[in-house]
Amino acid sequence: MSASNSPTARRRRLGVELRRLRENAGMTGEEAAERMAWSGSKLSRIERGQVATNSDDVRDLLDLYKVEDMGLRTSLVTLARESRRRGWWHVYGDVMPERFEVYLGLEPEAAVLRFYQAQIVPGLFQTEAYARALLEAHPASVAPEEVERRVELRIRRRELLFSERSPSPHVWVVLDESVLHRPVGGPQVMADQIAYLLEAGRRTQVTVQVVPFGIGVHSGLDGAFDILEFPESDIHTPKLVHLENLTSSLYIEKAKEVHFYTVAFEHLRTAALHPERTRQVLAEMERSMRARAQDDE
Repeated sequence: MSASNSPTARRRRLGVELRRLRENAGMTGEEAAERMAWSGSKLSRIERGQVATNSDDVRDLLDLYKVEDMGLRTSLVTLARESRRRGWWHVYGDVMPERFEVYLGLEPEAAVLRFYQAQIVPGLFQTEAYARALLEAHPASVAPEEVERRVELRIRRRELLFSERSPSPHVWVVLDESVLHRPVGGPQVMADQIAYLLEAGRRTQVTVQVVPFGIGVHSGLDGAFDILEFPESDIHTPKLVHLENLTSSLYIEKAKEVHFYTVAFEHLRTAALHPERTRQVLAEMERSMRARAQDDE
């Protein structure tokens, strides 16, 4: 499913338009919510694209904002209706954390994706065997069939992002060197994983860099984060930051906080090895892991 078909993306675009129309009408969020007899948080969630809204609510908002353009009204009501459809990932609802549904809808809408990881390879670039090893090590007991379904979801996500969307987003991956030394699943699995990173880095829209141990202290020591940057036409929330732990996800949209993470990523990118040198390091680590795998046989 491309961004244009993602219900999450549709909710987000609808929210941007409704906020623009409210501002054009000279109303604050509090004023509009009061006129609609809603809580301020309900309107805020709609404008941020965090929840779906029904066609009647959209019509009422358009009446409130005195929008008379029938073409615009029709398109926004249609957008509201389509934003309530289920995404492609719904079939994995039995094994997918609910919190991750928002991310799956936003990811294909992004123009640029930036990932920083200090411990593991980002999910979008994990091989099946690497992902399986991580899922099997999860502190919660996971049945084998659930593990396989989750692995399938990760692979499907990657295929959709890179195979069916034109143009694909530019993806920038920065890894702490420690990621390469942790043989998740064993040396053979890790060698294949590093080989996949090498292959991914050859794509024109993907950049992979490694922050070497020798750098010492750097701006990523507090943990992993993702930055999703959306097309310039989206002036209200051009970027957001995604943080994840074992039990929850956090989306940061406040401009000041997003800027903080953006600067941190730029520092990491600058401290990291050049992409060409990174490819050399990855090739060396792949050979090292394959040698260890042979020694283990």
